[in-house]
Amino acid sequence: MNNCNPGTDPDILTSQAYSNDENLVIRYRTHELYSRPKVDFAQWVVDTLHWRGDEIVLDVGSGPGSYAKLVQDRTPQGAYVAGDLSLGMARKAREQVDGLHTHALNLDAQQLPFPDASFDVVLANHVLHHVPDIDRALAEIHRVLRPDGCLIATANGQNTMPEFETLSRRACTLLGFPRQEFLAPHRHFTLENGTLRLARVFRAVARYDLPGAFYFPAVEPVLDYLNSLRAIRAPYLPAGVSWDDFMEVMEKQITRLIRHFGELQVQKLAGTLVATDGGGFAAEYLRRFDNHHAG
Repeated sequence: MNNCNPGTDPDILTSQAYSNDENLVIRYRTHELYSRPKVDFAQWVVDTLHWRGDEIVLDVGSGPGSYAKLVQDRTPQGAYVAGDLSLGMARKAREQVDGLHTHALNLDAQQLPFPDASFDVVLANHVLHHVPDIDRALAEIHRVLRPDGCLIATANGQNTMPEFETLSRRACTLLGFPRQEFLAPHRHFTLENGTLRLARVFRAVARYDLPGAFYFPAVEPVLDYLNSLRAIRAPYLPAGVSWDDFMEVMEKQITRLIRHFGELQVQKLAGTLVATDGGGFAAEYLRRFDNHHAG
């Protein structure tokens, strides 16, 4: 198993994994149809912040603009800027934004084209683990945020969906590659290590977890979900194992499990990290802290 991180290769991300929103749509639909409890994740994310209604918001790695309408509804006197490294995604996001104070751009999180202290809120949802230099991206986000601004970053738990990892390792064993470790593509920015990374940049960080599970009654939606991750996961397969061979073994394993148990359960953990230097959830505490130490 390779120890590199192909999942952060910009060429793979923009030309294969996220050249358009086709694979994201499959994953969104899978979460919507087969998750318990039933929660609108995007709405849950934006509601971790108390909105005034006039915030200037930057959505880094916006994808097709999934958060655009939610943010615009909460900031009728504000502005919303969607940005993505993939030109195809930026074009899709442009379809979701309307009005004089909304924009969609092609941009790199590691080099944001904005002046210092330009935004009240920066969203970075399930994107930071893809960035080659996460620390540089966080420094850029910190730079463009106002002193009382907030970063909202979603991420997966380090050990989310362990059932898929177990099945993947067993598939490789059956294909002649035992003891292969699958390095999770999201491992560079998780709820656990992301909290620590943000704490090195911001004065206060809050973590909100949303545990849940997939309940799959049939094999087809599982295969659709896994195939939607092909561009991200295939580079981690052992040399000599093709994606098609891997998925053939996965299908056989999953089919047997569903026949035996009636469904396939996959535990998952995602959540939100909110970071700030002086606003949001930490505003009052930091104000008192500063006043105390100033006195």
